[in-house]
Amino acid sequence: MALDQVDIEEYEWRDGELQPKEDKEMSFMDHLEELRWHIIRSLVAIAIGGIVLFVFHDWYFNTVILGPASNDFVSYKWFCDLSKTIGAGEALCMTLPDFKIQAVAFAEQFITTIKLCFIGGFVISFPFVFYEIWKFVAPGLYPKERAATKGVVFVCSMLFLMGILFGFFIVAPFAINFLMGFTASDTVANNPTLSSFVLYMVMFTLPAGLIFELPIVVYFLAKMGIVTPEGMRKYRRHSVIGILLLAAILTPPDVITQFLIGIPLYILYEISILVAARMAKKYQQDLQ
Repeated sequence: MALDQVDIEEYEWRDGELQPKEDKEMSFMDHLEELRWHIIRSLVAIAIGGIVLFVFHDWYFNTVILGPASNDFVSYKWFCDLSKTIGAGEALCMTLPDFKIQAVAFAEQFITTIKLCFIGGFVISFPFVFYEIWKFVAPGLYPKERAATKGVVFVCSMLFLMGILFGFFIVAPFAINFLMGFTASDTVANNPTLSSFVLYMVMFTLPAGLIFELPIVVYFLAKMGIVTPEGMRKYRRHSVIGILLLAAILTPPDVITQFLIGIPLYILYEISILVAARMAKKYQQDLQ
């Protein structure tokens, strides 16, 4: 066989010639040692990302974290232009009420900054962290399974970052506009603490990043024969109800915001059906 037709990763030079790699069994302690180094490298990457963000914490806070709390945030202009383009007038035009975020606990600004920098460090280093996880898992797969999952790190990273951006530019502006505009009494002013505002910003973004991994989850479940495209099509109506419930949980009680979350979730569900159908064919072929 020509060398260019050989998967060089499956071979090694031994006894002066190219031979298939020998499977070396690792002890439990060897696995723990390998896992430890994967975790250490991941934590170092997160720490580096967190330190970089801490150095530029003024920009990080004012532009990213507090961005959706300003009427100058780009999403408000986008939605207002979209509303006028589709002939809905100013239905999607939003103007935030005046409110001031306050720090009431001792060292709250410093501690919150540290937490947010490391959360941001995790987000920007997610591709590397997932790569380290995959490097630990991949050796336990068969060669065909490793070949079938090529590019999984890139795809998962892109889906995660797309979910984060969706939560930041779509969910957060609508949610903040609703929550800050809602008043139970005219005598009560909405001036949230820094900790509570940051907590909700994390809730608006990180869960969206995880939800966008749905096609990948379905990919592996379908590969194992646990999920079938027929079953997903059969329970499509039930899934729509579940998607609407999930959108209601992730967003404030605002119909527009719920649909803005629910529509992408439904699109992801339909994409997952296509993924399951493709993997079901391969699963049946492997059984034959």
